[in-house]
Amino acid sequence: MLLLTHPACLKHDNGPGHPECPDRLRAVLQALEAQEFSTLVRASAPEATREQLLRVHPAEHVDRILLTRPAQGQRIHLDADTSVNAYSAEAALRAAGAGVEAVDSVIRGEFPRAFCAVRPPGHHAEPNTPMGFCLFANAAIAARHAQAVHGVARVAVLDFDVHHGNGTQAAFWNEPSLMLASSHQMPLYPGTGAASETGVGNILNAPLDPGTDGVGFRRIWEREILPAVEAFAPGLIIISAGFDAHRADPLANLRLVEGDFAWLTGAICDLAGRVCGGRVVSMLEGGYDLPALGRSTAAHVRALMHA
Repeated sequence: MLLLTHPACLKHDNGPGHPECPDRLRAVLQALEAQEFSTLVRASAPEATREQLLRVHPAEHVDRILLTRPAQGQRIHLDADTSVNAYSAEAALRAAGAGVEAVDSVIRGEFPRAFCAVRPPGHHAEPNTPMGFCLFANAAIAARHAQAVHGVARVAVLDFDVHHGNGTQAAFWNEPSLMLASSHQMPLYPGTGAASETGVGNILNAPLDPGTDGVGFRRIWEREILPAVEAFAPGLIIISAGFDAHRADPLANLRLVEGDFAWLTGAICDLAGRVCGGRVVSMLEGGYDLPALGRSTAAHVRALMHA
């Protein structure tokens, strides 16, 4: 299995005390240094090209992210939660490029599955708007690349981050060949993700009440989300793997544990085996309690490796 990351992703910094911090990625990479992960094939994430970014974002958005380059040691705020420093443009390009490279490797049959340990995350970045710690819509860019370059007819993004992936939803809203299936706490930032938000029948939102535990989480995926994804019959599955639904996470109120993430990962891989030759690309999204993030990512990658 392929693991993509890049040191540039450690240099993007939202500022002191910000939950989306470089230590998040350090916690993930440290967890994946355990002996059981020694067989992972580790590679550097390339930078996404302008052409790849423009499949989701208009030129004005791309230029805003790439040309906003503060002096070293300075930051510019793009919104109340999202800022950039001198290294953010490269980090964002590497994060998006990781998804593209993962898609290439999986579709070419070099690896059955891939995990992208990158930041900044992507699922809140709308086509025209960086927000929610996100600069480019990494998963959506990867999905569009699979279609444009590899001719994959349908791609599904499965998102279990505790926050709704409004950016992926906005990118997919009018695109029947792209599916977003998401569980997320509601009410919670960003305020989207109601079950009534269905796009052109390609968006499946499954809001979870605060306090939902693994039983409720597994039930909604097993009974509602996974059957709908199987009916969609994607040629590739991309996971927006956020681990902030963990009970230890400070930014939300779901009650999941590592075993819940492992269970869902295994179920997604089983589904992929039935509908798309086992092809799965996973991209890191949220998760803000560092020990829980490390353990949860390890559980997720373990399940990806052994599915």
